[in-house]
Amino acid sequence: MIIDAHQHFWLMKNREGQWPPPELAAIHRDFGPEDLSPHLAQTGVTGTVLVQSLPNVDDTRFMLDLADRHDFILGVVGWADLKAPEAPQVIAELAKSPKLKGLRPMLQDIAVDDWISDPALDPAIDAMRLARLTFDALVLPRHLEHLEKFARRHPDLPIVIDHGAKPIIADGLYSDWRRAMARLADLENVCCKLSGLLTEAGSQKPQAVRPYAETILELFAMERVMWGSDWPVVNLVSDYKTWLEQARLIVPEAAWGRVFGDNARQFYGI
Repeated sequence: MIIDAHQHFWLMKNREGQWPPPELAAIHRDFGPEDLSPHLAQTGVTGTVLVQSLPNVDDTRFMLDLADRHDFILGVVGWADLKAPEAPQVIAELAKSPKLKGLRPMLQDIAVDDWISDPALDPAIDAMRLARLTFDALVLPRHLEHLEKFARRHPDLPIVIDHGAKPIIADGLYSDWRRAMARLADLENVCCKLSGLLTEAGSQKPQAVRPYAETILELFAMERVMWGSDWPVVNLVSDYKTWLEQARLIVPEAAWGRVFGDNARQFYGI
């Protein structure tokens, strides 16, 4: 069973003033289950984790409704304002849906790099633990030291780093990213997604992704890496099938079962 641990759906009517802008024509339109289903059938992917792309609870409810109507959506990673006084109540209400598996603050878009270090998040994190929810970390390399402090403060919270923390592949920046990722990989509650790397490579050849992907696999030792398509964002530089095939060439065949399914199933409880 192949699981895509990271994909999105959206409706442009709900995204006024939000990313993606019109100049990103390949993804500046609605994307729903009917658009993804042919790719799943073509590649043999049998289930997905649907991840939030807007910082509002309505988007989470939209995704949970889709998950209730489409069996291939095995889990949803939603959003809640983790610093709001009412956050614990909101999280408890959303978690009534068995398809809600985690939450993701959009850290890459928050101006303050150490936002995640604020103890004001603690009541929301306690509510997440109570509901057995996971934490998706949408971060850039500059956030990694703060994510490490957060992960050490909450050792019982399962955390997964989205898109390998978006290393700056297009500029060949590697060493500082690797050191920071190695410190996070030392923490047993932290996993990493093999996703989004093609987009970060930009106009570089696809081979530019390999050393970063291999580093993720090395540091997180195969048992804590899960493949994700980042569809439809991957359409900016490639396509669903091509990225899956490229990832299979990078991941040792002996680890395919874990990276392309088992690890996501275990992490998200699906």
